[in-house]
Amino acid sequence: MDNTWLRIIGALLVIISCSGLGFFMAAQWNEHLRTVEKLRKMIFLLKGEIVYANSPLTEAFERTGRKAGGEIGVLFENVSERLSGQQGETFYTIWQEEIDKLPKEVCLSKEDKQNLKGLGEHLGYLDMDMQERNILLYLEQLDLTIGYLRKHKQEKSRLYTSLGIMGGLFLTIVMY
Repeated sequence: MDNTWLRIIGALLVIISCSGLGFFMAAQWNEHLRTVEKLRKMIFLLKGEIVYANSPLTEAFERTGRKAGGEIGVLFENVSERLSGQQGETFYTIWQEEIDKLPKEVCLSKEDKQNLKGLGEHLGYLDMDMQERNILLYLEQLDLTIGYLRKHKQEKSRLYTSLGIMGGLFLTIVMY
């Protein structure tokens, strides 16, 4: 009798944990979408600071980071701090290092981080027009990413939750 209850409890725990993993993966997809959308807003703010306010990069990154907040806002503020205390490093080097320091909680894929690093490759040393074009190119990449994430959001969420539940049921059946 005790062994039966332990098996039932174990089976329920396996089903619940696998289902939880599925729900977690679906939530990660949604968080990735929110993070990329927030990054897009920040890049628009940065563009405004550089092109319309005619701010130097240090001020532009500081203002953008303060306005946005969050982990990505901290990225922009850290870049601003390092630029103001610059010790012979190029902007691109600082930008890459700060992106690599982003915590894992920031839901950006490797491709997103590579594209973000590519943005910094041409900022700071080109003329204003070229910087604006570079930012606009990056914004187009972000729009494509956001479109893909939105298009597949519902489909991926269902897939992850269904696979989590079905995986838990399958493991329970196999364990019995």
